[in-house]
Amino acid sequence: MYDICTIGHISLDEIVTAQRVTSMPGGTSFYFAKTLQYSDIKHKLITALAPREYPIIDDLRAEGIDVYALPSRHTVYFKNSYSDDQNHREQYVLQKASPFRVSQMPAVSAKVFHLGPLLFDDIPAQLIKDLSKKALVSLDVQGYLRSVRNQKVMYHDWVDKGRILPYVDILKANEFEMEVVTGRKNARDGAMYLADLGVEEVIITLGSMGSLIYTKGVFYQIPAFKPTAVVDATGCGDTYMAGYLWKRVQGNQVQEAGEFGAALATLKVASSGPFSGSSDLIMSLVEQGVTA
Repeated sequence: MYDICTIGHISLDEIVTAQRVTSMPGGTSFYFAKTLQYSDIKHKLITALAPREYPIIDDLRAEGIDVYALPSRHTVYFKNSYSDDQNHREQYVLQKASPFRVSQMPAVSAKVFHLGPLLFDDIPAQLIKDLSKKALVSLDVQGYLRSVRNQKVMYHDWVDKGRILPYVDILKANEFEMEVVTGRKNARDGAMYLADLGVEEVIITLGSMGSLIYTKGVFYQIPAFKPTAVVDATGCGDTYMAGYLWKRVQGNQVQEAGEFGAALATLKVASSGPFSGSSDLIMSLVEQGVTA
């Protein structure tokens, strides 16, 4: 039995900022798994990528990460272009990976399945329904709002949200994604809208303004901590969710888990690539209580 099993494509990411251009592996599942390697919980990653990118999998396994890789003709390739405002980016997809199929999934038992689709057709609705019968389902909604037109990522509402969200226990969206899927500009209104569709815990990340969590009729305001530098925001939301679910499966309450996730994201944004650190470093930031 795993504590958390993550399902999502590993991507090839080209990250363009005002300071530099960097190429590295990425994707929700990659940032999530790289963060949880520092945890004391049992985690498995299920992903799909082209055989020529299997060295990425070999590196993850060498770091002690449990990975099950499905075959794909291509590996999804993202180009992320950031302005000086790290809360905003433009995205392009230069190639797509094969979607996950229910028939391909290995038999895995977990307390929580965290799903990280990168594009709208990555993870079929039937897989969400099947997993909900086995465990809690956590979903990063971003992929279901993304399609690709002339290589550019376009955002649109998720037409199946009313049919699928009753099977989702925990949902994460950033402020922009929340507005796309709910039509609400106010985070509290958006969170209540998603809860009314059946989600038990709604998490709205607000960039440098922190995050908001809504569950059982109660709002939790999570502060953003002040980073030492703002270098690369790619994967911050994934890092936050890794920290949040890490603590939730250990029995921590919502506020504490949210602050732990926020601290991880703050440490991650100060450097390029996935989070690298220790739980002691994270807790010291939380205890200092230095907000943005």
